[in-house]
Amino acid sequence: MTNTLISIAIVVAIVAVFATRFVLKHMRRKRARRAPFPDNWLKIITRNLPVYKKLPRELQAQLQEAVKIFLAEKTFEGYEGVVIDDEIRLTVASQACLLILNRKNNYYPHLDTICIYPSAFLEKDPGPDGRRHARIGESWTRGSVVLAWDHSKGDARNFHDGHNVVIHEFSHQLDQLDGSSDGAPILEDRSCYQSWANVLSKDYMKLRKKVKNRQRDILDEYGATNPAEFFAVASEVFFERPDAMKKKHPELFEELKRYYKVAPEEWL
Repeated sequence: MTNTLISIAIVVAIVAVFATRFVLKHMRRKRARRAPFPDNWLKIITRNLPVYKKLPRELQAQLQEAVKIFLAEKTFEGYEGVVIDDEIRLTVASQACLLILNRKNNYYPHLDTICIYPSAFLEKDPGPDGRRHARIGESWTRGSVVLAWDHSKGDARNFHDGHNVVIHEFSHQLDQLDGSSDGAPILEDRSCYQSWANVLSKDYMKLRKKVKNRQRDILDEYGATNPAEFFAVASEVFFERPDAMKKKHPELFEELKRYYKVAPEEWL
């Protein structure tokens, strides 16, 4: 009897903890949504992410709300002399939130911390050759995204060359929501997976062949590393060079458009 009561008490305590977390998160998001968007925040975003001004008003409003919730829930940490300020927080958050517009989402639920270095940094774990290589971004399955600030800011301001480290790493976060990084994020419906697999695997293999033959493509050759990197690289090009992707990779463009639920070709 005593053991049974102890077990029940433990279960009740666990349920209470999760319920409390849920309520606190709901209250925090409610406060964030109600809060006005500060004028200085808007100035930073329009200066550092010029594409914001080209978004339809509805998407601008969505982005502002998503940024408020993102900043209320995520922690930024500076390394190697980086002092976190509003410019860093807003430049990163506004780019990250472009990926979650027009959808019901939980605002990168596995992410707690964004680590910011001034420039390229050494990767956390050694590669196959036993060495730690320089990186401008990393996404961990749970906990953190690591970014180089110079690239994060530069890519936001140069939003048309198909290279964007924030979009790249946060697309990994979306891919990792199911617990694995495999280039197959959680899709809206089961019926979507077959088309997704067919199109992305076909274009992935085409890119691998081009890289092997030293042929160029609008997709960076890093996308030929594995399916997860292919999805991340394709996401960069989808947002920054949609017209080129639509022309060169039409099926891939349509798959990403269905997934991200936005039409960047109308903004750029």
